[in-house]
Amino acid sequence: MRLGLNLGYWGAGNDASNLALAKHADTLGYSVVWAAEAYGSDAPTVLAWIAAQTEHIDVGSAVLQIPARTPAATAMTAATLDSLSGGRFRLGLGVSGPQVSEGWHGVRFGSPLGRTREYVDIVRMALRRERVRYEGRHFELPLPDGPGKSLALTVHPVRDHIPTYLAAIGPRNLELTGEIADGWLPVFFSPQHAGEQLAHVRAGAEKAGRDLADFDIAPTVPLVTGDDWRACADAVRAYAALYLGGMGSKDKNFYNQLACRMGFEAEAAQVQEKYLAKDYVGAMAAVPLEFVDATSLLGPKERIAERMTAFAEAGVTTLTTAIYAADAEEGAAALRTAVDALELAGVA
Repeated sequence: MRLGLNLGYWGAGNDASNLALAKHADTLGYSVVWAAEAYGSDAPTVLAWIAAQTEHIDVGSAVLQIPARTPAATAMTAATLDSLSGGRFRLGLGVSGPQVSEGWHGVRFGSPLGRTREYVDIVRMALRRERVRYEGRHFELPLPDGPGKSLALTVHPVRDHIPTYLAAIGPRNLELTGEIADGWLPVFFSPQHAGEQLAHVRAGAEKAGRDLADFDIAPTVPLVTGDDWRACADAVRAYAALYLGGMGSKDKNFYNQLACRMGFEAEAAQVQEKYLAKDYVGAMAAVPLEFVDATSLLGPKERIAERMTAFAEAGVTTLTTAIYAADAEEGAAALRTAVDALELAGVA
């Protein structure tokens, strides 16, 4: 199992600290640093900036939003970032949610599975430098009733194959991930509750006749170090409450549904009810301690090492940490603690 670092969204006032964390992770031997996007900063610009100031660490999008770009634009971005970074780019993709897709990008959210499959097909076709011709249900290139022509990518990517990851939560999306992707980007991954999710990934792989030996399971896991793991959990409550309570509508919140499948149905409903009523403090308090602990790395090095062993035994191959720290110095110390804990766990 390798270590990664997820910087989340850029532009939240912690840019300098995040760059310092990325540089430090590079010197410590972390395998990848990820950046996210929603409706603020975009991920490719951030990743290019980080790649220019690091040497060895991979840079990955977690995720590029599928409704934000045409498949061809994503292929161009992936080829460019891979070239600029010297072959260090990982392409993480996700459909986002209906509120962002339709409200921000103006793209209908319907048929997310079909659109994802066709999108990945076209991206890979372009990266192979084939002339792009595609007749799908959701994408048709060139358009059949105009002057468009079939084109090929003019630049040569550094690698023949850029690793493609999918951010998947629901059962059918997990099967699709196992069928077509090189890796999975889970959120709120719990070793104790991951068996059903991984079964769906394996089912997709079996359907495609694929071997998952090189498949990368790369969850983002909050990391908070300290003597009292319960106190450490409080640092994660705002993040958990936002996703369980406010990411999506009352009827369509994929993260809330995931918590329900993990056995926290009553608690997830309470978090959502309080969050949507703008009782954010109450929503944070309603997040179950057991849920935070199951999906995080909390406490001293020895306890974190025990949790890392559980993640490795559950099949995780890249354990991506999201640092919750007061400043860059504390964040750097947390990165080092994770390295020491991984060595202690003996699962590297």
